[in-house]
Amino acid sequence: MAMIKSALEIALERSKDIKVDEAALEANALRIEGKKAAGRFLEDPEGAPLAEALGKYPKDKRAAAREGAFEVMASQVQLPVDESYVEKLRALSAGFSSIAASSSSGLLGGVGAGIADKRVQALFQQLEGFFKQYIDDMKNVEQAIRKQWGPKIREKERQMAARMGQDVRIDPMSDPEFAAFYKQNVSAARAQYQTALDKAKSDLAEMLSIERK
Repeated sequence: MAMIKSALEIALERSKDIKVDEAALEANALRIEGKKAAGRFLEDPEGAPLAEALGKYPKDKRAAAREGAFEVMASQVQLPVDESYVEKLRALSAGFSSIAASSSSGLLGGVGAGIADKRVQALFQQLEGFFKQYIDDMKNVEQAIRKQWGPKIREKERQMAARMGQDVRIDPMSDPEFAAFYKQNVSAARAQYQTALDKAKSDLAEMLSIERK
């Protein structure tokens, strides 16, 4: 009677011919190291220089580490909620300059890295103005919505006051109709800016010779 093979034996037999892609595993490990380096830089830009951390890798392995660092830095470039974006944006600009300096071609401080850095700085200057315009436009959209809905809200307040026998004040955002209209219009305006920001991130990756995964 033949022995019944265990599930483990069957699994081992099926996997014995599977080849491990050592290069892919190494690249993934390097990307993780790049992400960690970017994280340390964001926490302490002065104490954890990013260009130095990325530059320690050999030229043929540096690209993956730079990709990881770029992914973390790019994830922090987001549409702002208030004017505090200026300081954060400048810190991020310095981080991307460090990625430029750690060019995978090995041109640390060389012509290629220098050109990339200038293009990065120019893009971030544009982003600073872009973010200011975004905040101003969002304020204008909100004001326009509230102004448009003002008469409707006041009429609802009047009707409720008549029923309750006392003055009533409604927070517009607590009104389902207003909230839905507000969300629809704000989301539409924000989506236009997000599309432009995503394009800027793609341009940034191209400037730095980063292959986005």
